[in-house]
Amino acid sequence: MIASKKFIVTQPTQIHFGVGMVESLAQVVKECGGTKVLLVADPSLKTVGLLGKITAPLEAAGTEYVLFDHIDPEPGLLLADEGAALAKENGCDCVIGAGGGSAMDVAKAIAILITNGGKAEDYIGLGKIKKAGVAKIMVPTTAGTGAEVTFTAVFINEKTKSKGGMNGSPLYPDAAVLDPALTLTLPPHVTAAPGIDAFVHAMEAFTSTQSHAISDMYALEAMELISQNLPTAYANGDNLEARSAMLLGSLLGGKALATAGVGLIHAMAYPLGGMFGIPHGLANAVLMPFVVDYNIIGDPVKYARIADIMGYDIADMSLREAAHTAVEAVYNLNSDVAIPTCLADLDIPADKIPQMAEIALTVTRPVENNPRKPTLDEVIAIYEIAHKGW
Repeated sequence: MIASKKFIVTQPTQIHFGVGMVESLAQVVKECGGTKVLLVADPSLKTVGLLGKITAPLEAAGTEYVLFDHIDPEPGLLLADEGAALAKENGCDCVIGAGGGSAMDVAKAIAILITNGGKAEDYIGLGKIKKAGVAKIMVPTTAGTGAEVTFTAVFINEKTKSKGGMNGSPLYPDAAVLDPALTLTLPPHVTAAPGIDAFVHAMEAFTSTQSHAISDMYALEAMELISQNLPTAYANGDNLEARSAMLLGSLLGGKALATAGVGLIHAMAYPLGGMFGIPHGLANAVLMPFVVDYNIIGDPVKYARIADIMGYDIADMSLREAAHTAVEAVYNLNSDVAIPTCLADLDIPADKIPQMAEIALTVTRPVENNPRKPTLDEVIAIYEIAHKGW
């Protein structure tokens, strides 16, 4: 099995992990060669009192920064263009992305635009980025996207209302500063969907046709950490151990997806974001059980392993029973953290399902990675089941 695999792993991001690690942020900027920072921050950081914890070490060290903090939950390409213009106007040579995946994606794109020029829409796709960006440092304040260690930045195209990503090695951050204490203030709903999103990253990387020994190592550890700790972090946000496990699980999920890719859940989630503005993590979470149910026969051995890693006793089950236990496991995980049970709960109109299915199949790399190759009719059927729920 190993002899049949070929893979390339690129992991350039320096990781700083631990409680209180944000206090070293100015030193990380210096080590990355930065002298003036564009701080791309989720606007909610100010509301929950986190912005000051991120700016304080910069101010204490005398590190100049310019704040760019009107980030949308599902950011458009024009936001990246606006941020790049602000960075150039102020002579910024380093970009920090602080917050959830949206802020980090915008930050990564801005860093690329500063050196490559043009507009963000010019770089949607794979391999279109020719030059390295300025120094990029990510400070995640949610446990979800793993964007701090990936080479992707996802945006809504305001012209077409479609969702797509910039992809390429120059988007890898130079450094990531992960401080679990920054996640303690997250409300339950902001813990839930991003937490499931992180789990989906790991699960889809594990079952991807591009998976290999290294991606599996990351994915299995991520799934175990997240499935065991997400309900606790959701129920008791002050539990620092659970928060630390979630942040580490999200990081590992990001590494897994960066090395093996994601699958059909992501492809089907894209139209929900592009057409209806549903946050990415929530879209993934609602779709997860239904796509897993469809995928089971594509790789029953791995889905049985997922049920096992999530703590279900499959010892006396047949392979088929064990694999289908994964559907129960992910459904229950969603239920534990109050994820809506169907697309109707998100006010998705049923008559848009055929259009959504067509768009989902254009997200080619995740579809190609999926353990079962879907037809248009099958994607429509999954959406229809997910719309009604079980």
